[in-house]
Amino acid sequence: MKQFPEENEIVICTVKKVLYHTVFVTLDEYKDKEGIIHISEISPGRIRNIRDYVRENKKIICKILRVNKEKNHIDLSLRRVTPSMKKNKLDELKQQQRAEKILEKLEKQNKLSKTDVDEITKIILKTHENLYSFFQDTLTNPELLESIPKKLQEPLKKIIQERIKLPEVKINSLLILQSNADNGIEEIKKALKKAEDFAKSKKQDLKILYVSAPNYKLTLTSSDYK
Repeated sequence: MKQFPEENEIVICTVKKVLYHTVFVTLDEYKDKEGIIHISEISPGRIRNIRDYVRENKKIICKILRVNKEKNHIDLSLRRVTPSMKKNKLDELKQQQRAEKILEKLEKQNKLSKTDVDEITKIILKTHENLYSFFQDTLTNPELLESIPKKLQEPLKKIIQERIKLPEVKINSLLILQSNADNGIEEIKKALKKAEDFAKSKKQDLKILYVSAPNYKLTLTSSDYK
């Protein structure tokens, strides 16, 4: 775990103390680290009562403005966090909690010690930014599991498949296919067959429905929009 956050990083905080012009918080993801939010960074516009926005023990999502490592001083902002930043951070938190649940189940099922789990975590974090991204990547690249002890590879794979599903994107499209060639129908059939084969080679699900000449409906399901 990093000792200090980076400037512009989005972090989860717990409000520790609320004063007239200042809010003191603890940074949940950084052990023993505290920060300060000045009243000007709470919300745009004039603030009559700071407690309308923050209260003790409340969880809030903030942006890191400045970090002074020598003085152990961290300035944060609440008002500079956009709705999309907040959503992304909450999604990240949910993923982290899901990843921790996967390791907890692996620990319980295989009677592992805390040291065993810590070692597995260290191995994973050598190649990935966090546990969840590693678990998600194993769904398309199972060879990644070879980095952990052999006896745990299959049990972990099973738990991951139970707990994590790859995101899917579904696109519907209406195509108008026409040909003036003598064998126009055959040419259209060949084109649609090529589309099916291409989708299969990319491990995507393509369904083609004949509506009425010259209209065809295509439904493509994939893990990647592009």
